[in-house]
Amino acid sequence: MTNAVIVDAVRLASGKGKKGGALAGTHPVELLAEVLRSIIDRNDLDPVLVDDVIGGCVQQVGEQALNITRTALLSAGFPESVPATTIDRQCGSSQQAAHFAAQGVIAGAYDIVIACGVESMSRIPMGTSPIGQDTAGPGIAARYPEGLIHQGISAELIAAKWKLDRETLDAYSAESHRRAAAAAANGLFDKEIVPIDVQNAAGETVSHTVDETVRASTTADGLGALKSAFRSDEFSQRFPEAQWHITPGNSSPFTDGASAVLIMSEEMASKLGLTPRARFHSFSVAGDDPMFMLTAPIPATHKVLAKSGLSIDDIDAYEVNEAFAPVPLMWAHEFRADPAKLNPRGGAIALGHALGSSGTRLLTTLVNHLEATGGRYGLQTMCEGAGMANATIIERL
Repeated sequence: MTNAVIVDAVRLASGKGKKGGALAGTHPVELLAEVLRSIIDRNDLDPVLVDDVIGGCVQQVGEQALNITRTALLSAGFPESVPATTIDRQCGSSQQAAHFAAQGVIAGAYDIVIACGVESMSRIPMGTSPIGQDTAGPGIAARYPEGLIHQGISAELIAAKWKLDRETLDAYSAESHRRAAAAAANGLFDKEIVPIDVQNAAGETVSHTVDETVRASTTADGLGALKSAFRSDEFSQRFPEAQWHITPGNSSPFTDGASAVLIMSEEMASKLGLTPRARFHSFSVAGDDPMFMLTAPIPATHKVLAKSGLSIDDIDAYEVNEAFAPVPLMWAHEFRADPAKLNPRGGAIALGHALGSSGTRLLTTLVNHLEATGGRYGLQTMCEGAGMANATIIERL
């Protein structure tokens, strides 16, 4: 069987996904173009050799509409002969892009492919696509007559079901910032972050290279002073079990970002004189209850472990997307996972969750962590809207 290998993986440093954020003045096409251009330049690769570029983006509207991946590669200077497509599996969009890319290599359909993702949450705010639209239709209304709920309420239900109190959620969130800040201070992100020129508040051109969402001064006590983000009379009556522990501090922030992973067959890497850094070992995708919505990483992980023949103890690092603090804590409880291996460089609560970019962002950080620590296997999983999750196991080479 052909091995699909990761030759390189890059990302932009995060920008706060609001007006005045470091990346808010940059068109999302240019965010994605920058990582596409960088990954080609870093590897001295002729882009005409790329068979396809598969990108993830969630809010495919406005500046992110009409196949932003194709637009971005043209902006990046790729030959017009290189095709591209943009997919949406909600928060796991670029993780799914990596699956499709690697599976295409394994099947022999591709020799070289780039998986990537982008989201500008400052310019295309979350919820832009469905404003004023009925996205469910009568079938969903009949199946779920009380109506589906948004992810914040799902996080509250998970916290209640797994008995995760406010102190636990806030302590975990503060640790995410501590780990991310320590990784940055020790230069552990230097290999994965590529610079992008942006305009600062003074109108000067500066190079953006530091994650803007990481707050090194964060403490659990400080987070404890924040108010519940989702409590309302309506939801309190509907969900009396909820304790209303979810706040902006134990949730991932709105974020701008882009990331990309260069994937090819092992044979092609050898032919080009490129050194593979890791290989794709196993894949899974799963669905779960769309009301709880964020629980699908559990069945997805069970599936990927079964396919791989590995146990959770065989895995050297786990990247479980921190959409909300209950998600990785729930996952760790179910698998009795070593907390030291869980998001060891911090997660989305600190590093941000630029929706369409997050899948390949997690993969980028995971590859670099395995290399730095000498770990062999890494597992990545993330919850996705409507109750889905992807899971991926990679092996460092």
